[in-house]
Amino acid sequence: VVGEKRPFRCYLDVGLARTTTGAKVFGALKGAVDGGLDIPHSTRRFPGYSQESKKFNADVHRQHIFGLHVANYMTALKEENSDLYAKQFSRFVKAGIEPTSFEALYKAAHAAIRADPSLSPKKTDAPKPKRWNKVKLARSSRKNRVQQRKTAFLKTIQAGDAE
Repeated sequence: VVGEKRPFRCYLDVGLARTTTGAKVFGALKGAVDGGLDIPHSTRRFPGYSQESKKFNADVHRQHIFGLHVANYMTALKEENSDLYAKQFSRFVKAGIEPTSFEALYKAAHAAIRADPSLSPKKTDAPKPKRWNKVKLARSSRKNRVQQRKTAFLKTIQAGDAE
């Protein structure tokens, strides 16, 4: 576009991450590109690219973005083995997330991110410091403790003499 600033150009450095088709690092790449960064890339490593036909199927990629492949697996597993479904997706069941609500859930999350992309800090309680040594006693407490020990010791001695 003439007259406008071009997007920030950057390059993907995967480091030691595996670069197999459909890897999470390419999902992050897709998100960064959709967010407006200029990152040179090809669609070969995105989910939906077929090695045989050398074609990219955008619908498969869209299903992966919205988690529909997980929803399909959830539905199939629920029909086949409900016990394994309850074990595998226990947190989804606990949160009340059904396979049919995945797309709406992700669309709502994407809309919320677009509305306010700033990172909101988590509200955490300040950690209570651990004390490894004992708290020092006040002088009066120390004297009282010593007096109690003396009386207890004298009682044991007197009990020994009485026998």
